[in-house]
Amino acid sequence: MNQTPLLMVNDLVKHFQVKAAPFQKKAKVQAVDGVSFELVRGETLGIVGESGCGKSTTARVLMQLMPPDKGQIVIEGKQVGSPTGMSVREMRFLMQMVFQDSYASLNPRLTIEETIAFGPQVHGVAFEEANARARDLLGKVGLDPNLFIRRYPHELSGGQRQRVNIARALALNPKIVILDEAVSALDKSVEAQVLNLLTDLKRDFGLTYIFISHDLHVVHYMSDRVLVMYLGQVVETGTVDDIYEATAHPYTRALLSAMPSMDPDRRASEAPIAGDPPNPINPPSGCRFHTRCPMAEPICGQQQPALQILNQASKHLVACHAMMPGSGHSAAPSERVAADQSRLAA
Repeated sequence: MNQTPLLMVNDLVKHFQVKAAPFQKKAKVQAVDGVSFELVRGETLGIVGESGCGKSTTARVLMQLMPPDKGQIVIEGKQVGSPTGMSVREMRFLMQMVFQDSYASLNPRLTIEETIAFGPQVHGVAFEEANARARDLLGKVGLDPNLFIRRYPHELSGGQRQRVNIARALALNPKIVILDEAVSALDKSVEAQVLNLLTDLKRDFGLTYIFISHDLHVVHYMSDRVLVMYLGQVVETGTVDDIYEATAHPYTRALLSAMPSMDPDRRASEAPIAGDPPNPINPPSGCRFHTRCPMAEPICGQQQPALQILNQASKHLVACHAMMPGSGHSAAPSERVAADQSRLAA
């Protein structure tokens, strides 16, 4: 796998203004607050976290469906939106998105053929060529073109509509596809079919995925690397083995412990996380997870932890004072132990 990043996201920020009453200070929802990551060509990056953590907002900002307040999005070495970089129009040739609601994301007045061919036509592809591409892609996603090209979205099942959305996303021959909860609304049997389809398409088209989901089992199955978000920030990222087998952040550990298990000896007897996430309008100081963290100490509420490298080889990063040498947390490793671990990892 080529290790040159296809996509680099640096310090991405998106805040939403909240209407305030007269004479009250204006407030902002800090939906995405300093998110950074890299995506290597050919890999699948899973993004997980509780509802409201900023996963979908991150996806929409990446697609420029809403402009970022701050940060850089760099694709193939070119910054999106920069006068000397890449325009949004050019970016959408390289990156497309599949949404969660398979029906709401389709135009009910367009046939399936028109839906898939619309994007290429807007970007200058001839009518006949665009329609031929639509028929070919329908076959690639497992729908017989002779049966489906004249149908409308309301005549399709949820799984069929999501296959159409996938075909539409592929119509411009993108290199990156963002899948935002693309299978969460489907029955489990249909979900499995769509996941296998996505795996086959990734291989056949040489795609790179950003896979957003709340289902940790699905993320484990699909992803090469995983990024964990909490209240608009990245708290841990690494390979699938790093996240699922060598978990470092208490929040990631709590998410994994909430996964349903078929083993009767591993039943959860109590909730892994207490309480609801804090208000994103006024997030806690320091580490945003400290109000719910069983390992919280005074330093956690006083200072925000930066992402630190735990494993240089796999680029396992975590933002937790308990993992930072010299942070002041009682569980933090000493500088000497950390140096020894770093040498072993290298």
